[in-house]
Amino acid sequence: MENNVINSTLSEKNFESNLKQVHTDKYIETAQNVRLYVKDYGQGKPVILIHGWPLSNEMWEYQIEFLVQNGFRVIAYDRRGFGKSSQPWDGYDYDTLSDDLQEIIEQLELTDATLVGFSMGGGEVVRYFSRHGGKGVSKAALISSIIPFLLKTNDNPDGHPREKSENTANAIKEDRIAFIDNFGKTFFGVNIINKPLSTPLLEYYRNLCSVASPRATLKCAESFSFTDFRDELNFVKVPTLIIHGDDDKIVPIELTSKKAAEGIRESTYIVYEGAPHGLFYTERERLNNDLLNFLNS
Repeated sequence: MENNVINSTLSEKNFESNLKQVHTDKYIETAQNVRLYVKDYGQGKPVILIHGWPLSNEMWEYQIEFLVQNGFRVIAYDRRGFGKSSQPWDGYDYDTLSDDLQEIIEQLELTDATLVGFSMGGGEVVRYFSRHGGKGVSKAALISSIIPFLLKTNDNPDGHPREKSENTANAIKEDRIAFIDNFGKTFFGVNIINKPLSTPLLEYYRNLCSVASPRATLKCAESFSFTDFRDELNFVKVPTLIIHGDDDKIVPIELTSKKAAEGIRESTYIVYEGAPHGLFYTERERLNNDLLNFLNS
């Protein structure tokens, strides 16, 4: 009887210890001298949140709390060069970024996970399937995503001209913080008539962007502007939720999510009428409910 009591006590302590290990933030080394900051909260099926450019995992504030409270384990990390993660000189191409994601999934021993990529993060989602076979992932979500291809070419005539990306790069080099300030207003659809978030909150998001490595900011902009994912869509063979605002002035819906929905066989496509790019805040309640319904489906 005494041994049973001791074993029961040890089991309870181990269970509590496992809870403490999960409910924490941590650093994960994904490559030599590259450590990514990772939040790992909650219990249940894992949901991996991949942030947009040039933000950090903090953009998911209103989703992390909601998903944890609804029974999911939520992993939100800072891409290399952003937030609290290491800022190496190189490694901002999608192959390397998807390798970082793969390391997080392997080291946390995640299975039956859902990948959620916002904007630039959609590239990591698709490249993870084409490069790593989608190991450990059973669902995916693309939110305001840049997938499949932004650049104007002969076979993509509606894309952004290369000069647009060059102008963005020059503006970042000239005055990165001023660029971020103007970018943020367009990002959230702020104008004289429409003010969907407070000035302090807009400044907060600007500050999140400002801590990113200048080098990472430039190189990641090149990656999402010039990488062609069109031939990789057929690698995404899991149920995929695609959400985009039809008033997105940063990543036009007709160029991206509409085409992604046509190219990913098992996709559910939802258009948010009048929503800007930053709908993770402006449409947070609707987005949270749509994500939850998808995760539970």
